[in-house]
Amino acid sequence: MSETKPELPAEFAALLQTYVEMFGVRPTLPEGRFEFSSAVNPEFLRISEKLRAHAFYSDVFDMKTTQLILFGMLMVEGHHAAQMHALAARRAGATWEELHKVVELAAATRCLMPANQGFAMLNTLRKQEGGG
Repeated sequence: MSETKPELPAEFAALLQTYVEMFGVRPTLPEGRFEFSSAVNPEFLRISEKLRAHAFYSDVFDMKTTQLILFGMLMVEGHHAAQMHALAARRAGATWEELHKVVELAAATRCLMPANQGFAMLNTLRKQEGGG
């Protein structure tokens, strides 16, 4: 039995269209959130989309920079949505070199974090023992 998707109210259909404009496709996770929340708690959907719009569309970063940052943040978490933000960054003009640099930055940061934390702990311990 095939289930037809319910029609979204116009205000939510317009908001969901911003994802299509950003990614070039309609991502399944936001689509599911829109379908469910618009029926169960539309006010939460309005509030969460207002937060998203405030964070994603600003006069601080252009869309390319925003998408590069989101790609890096989600990529280090291993989140599958990272690829969508890499796509959005490309659509906003990011080069392969810029995306590569984001991965380089994440890799270097992840590699150095244990060294920074570990050596700081050892330095504190050495000082507590009276070492110099």
